Amino acid sequence: MLSERTHRALSMAAPVVLGLVYGYWAAANRRSGGEITGWNLLFGFVTALAFMLLYVGVRALAPLLRREVHAVLWAAFVGGTFGFLYSQTGATILRSCLMGLGIGAAAFAVMFYRYYTHEDAGGLRYR
Repeated sequence: MLSERTHRALSMAAPVVLGLVYGYWAAANRRSGGEITGWNLLFGFVTALAFMLLYVGVRALAPLLRREVHAVLWAAFVGGTFGFLYSQTGATILRSCLMGLGIGAAAFAVMFYRYYTHEDAGGLRYR
């Protein structure tokens, strides 16, 4: 098993790494294979920062909620972030919303099953 110090380091590094990957992905989708510009870099970094803040917020808030709301919060985060990435490809807003809802529904099913089988109704986790 990993030490507590390693877990703490990973919990700090995960939002940064995931945010940078997400920001790069969004910027790459937006430029559609064209040249990299200063505005594209700025868009990528702002998107990465927004993703990092949302991720940290969801990760801090979600464990305090009941398992149903816990799953809904993660599903909304996953669906929203996917829908935003999809919208950067030039797809219509309706299609982006529908794709985000579909991915969010799948994430809800997975997360609800996980929390339903690993927590009691009061939110206490089983080991």
